[in-house]
Amino acid sequence: MIVVPIKEGENIERALKKFKRKFEKTGAMKELRHRQAFTKPSVVRREQIKKAIYIEQLQRVEE
Repeated sequence: MIVVPIKEGENIERALKKFKRKFEKTGAMKELRHRQAFTKPSVVRREQIKKAIYIEQLQRVEE
């Protein structure tokens, strides 16, 4: 459970912003979206390889 302590006289918008930031850090929405559909292990591996190739190309361009 996410707890956001609020000080006396603190603005509700600021408290909401703190809550949203903490919620985003937990990764709950990302996990929910990931679990909505099953992806085969071969597809996951293929995506990881594509990502690694892309990152490697970016690093080569920087050098």
